[in-house]
Amino acid sequence: MSRFTQEELEAARDRLVPDVVADGLRVLFCGINPGLMTAATGHHFARPGNRFWPALHRSGFTPRLLPPSEQRELLSYGLGITNVVARATARADELTAEEYREGGRELAVKVARLRPRWLAVLGVTAYRAAFDDRNAKVGPQVRTIGESRVWVLPNPSGLNAHWTLATLAEEFARLREAAEQG
Repeated sequence: MSRFTQEELEAARDRLVPDVVADGLRVLFCGINPGLMTAATGHHFARPGNRFWPALHRSGFTPRLLPPSEQRELLSYGLGITNVVARATARADELTAEEYREGGRELAVKVARLRPRWLAVLGVTAYRAAFDDRNAKVGPQVRTIGESRVWVLPNPSGLNAHWTLATLAEEFARLREAAEQG
């Protein structure tokens, strides 16, 4: 992976990173918003400490550990990636409550159009803010968006240290098992 200077990372602030999506996916994973490393590389979950790619593999969603640069390979497994808020920031706490709410509205439109079987939001706090659901917990939700079911996964950021890679992979595997059943 390329090394970026702090100036190069700052230059990526507010950039948009294209979604990895297609119609009718098994699971559409939804991050909070792109970080600066993701925006600089154009690859989702690109920061080396992020555990998304390892958890995806350990849970059985992918047959091998994919590097972020191979993100388009996800489509061949019926998987995709989007974000609640499109603009890149250094930290999620730079986002406003209105950005989360607007992101939730835009995400609902996107999901209704793409019709994935499952929308998996990566971060319970982001889900609560985007969908005004203060009581949401990690796991399957009652809410649906059109025909799409919703599952909240823990945020795989290295900053979310009370979820280990092993426990993240277990939760991802619960979603995988549900997605395989329909």
